[in-house]
Amino acid sequence: MVQPDRPGAPPDDALPGLALSEVAAMPGHLRTVRSPEFRGVVFHEVLAKSALNRVPGASSMPFTWTINPYRGCSHACVYCFARGSHRYLELDTGADFDSQIVVKVNVAEVLGRELARPSWRREHVALGTNTDPYQRAEGRYRLMPGIIGALSRSGTPLSLLTKGTLLRRDLPLLAEARERSGVSLAMSIAIGDPELQQSIEPGTPSARARLETIAAAREAGFACEVFLMPVLPHLTDGAAHLSRLLRDIRDAGAQSVLYGPLHLRAHVKPWFFAWLERCHPELVPAYRKLYPGSSSRAPQGYRMELAGRIRPLIRRYGLERPRGAPSPAALARAAGSATPGAPDAPTLF
Repeated sequence: MVQPDRPGAPPDDALPGLALSEVAAMPGHLRTVRSPEFRGVVFHEVLAKSALNRVPGASSMPFTWTINPYRGCSHACVYCFARGSHRYLELDTGADFDSQIVVKVNVAEVLGRELARPSWRREHVALGTNTDPYQRAEGRYRLMPGIIGALSRSGTPLSLLTKGTLLRRDLPLLAEARERSGVSLAMSIAIGDPELQQSIEPGTPSARARLETIAAAREAGFACEVFLMPVLPHLTDGAAHLSRLLRDIRDAGAQSVLYGPLHLRAHVKPWFFAWLERCHPELVPAYRKLYPGSSSRAPQGYRMELAGRIRPLIRRYGLERPRGAPSPAALARAAGSATPGAPDAPTLF
């Protein structure tokens, strides 16, 4: 049974760190909802004033606009670069980011109005560049069909990056949109070991389930790319692990792979290191050396070493990116990763 709270009213089972003033101050707050199917997760339903977010003009992203129907993400990936976005809601970047999910319940309607403006030029729109639009909340709120439909009807091309297997539900809609305006799909799969994957990405579908989603997308006519990022030093960067994962990705029918090493922004680093100390304390000294002080990027030497190991494997499995595709550097920045395969390239993060 869903338990809605009055707007601004303190919920009976409020989680630590969620104060009445914070809920009341949340822009457009409509109500706070809990449901038994989502134990430990709180949904803050809000009315969005806008749906399209313009990418800063100085950015080298291969698109100009993004849409983020959710803020926060129940995937709970300990390395997630987007954790910092919760600071603007006066929520923490750790447990709150994983469990306090902001839902823009009217995003499809607002988007439809924005796309109908005479000034809209049908520029490329990207989804999944911040929090995942196919996280578990989407099973409840079903925001993506409305978003896809609005973009498709307006003739606006879109791209979508996700870890969520709920993507399969919308493949027919995406196929229709592909015929009208153009759609590109990418699945994020970085960890082949099931135990490690559930430890560091506890709210995500398994790698096997994501591979099956790639196969379903291929059957629906999509040339799906895989973002193999972040590659975790001393955990997932070995040749054996990478080879097995790339083989599985090829066998699932993916077209190409984009890779990148772990990138730790300042607001993510404490959360990641807390996980490392709990689960792999023996690696803490090595990670302190790779990511000292305020450094967020692995050193050039490591990145070159990783490139020398993974690039031949990508070629072996026929997963090189097609010519004319957006640059790996730009796409990696869109995904919040360090620049892959280009150790000296600048990065926005």
